[in-house]
Amino acid sequence: QVQLVESGGGLVQPGGSLRLSCAASGSIFRVYDMGWYRQAPGKQRELVATISRGGTTNYTNSVKGRFTISRDNAKITGYLQMNSLNLEDTAVYLCYADITNADLTTRRIYWGQGTQVTVSS
Repeated sequence: QVQLVESGGGLVQPGGSLRLSCAASGSIFRVYDMGWYRQAPGKQRELVATISRGGTTNYTNSVKGRFTISRDNAKITGYLQMNSLNLEDTAVYLCYADITNADLTTRRIYWGQGTQVTVSS
């Protein structure tokens, strides 16, 4: 059984910072890409940032220069550091990871439970 557990969301004022974590656990052989989507009310789900196993990163244009995605392969955890947050960043953030399980029979995308990020004054 593989699980992704997110943490770190909350309420922050404009210009503030938050750090999201996404920890994988269970019968894991390898974690490939990790990343975050976000979904705001009335908007389509948006891919925010991705990071490959080797550390190659990609960001949607609206967060470039403000968000930083990273990972610790030893801890099987991804991180999303969000700085200079603005009202438009308010959303539920969902992490995902592309994982092969320990017995090598399955490779699929796993999802975290989602965490609310609210930017408000």
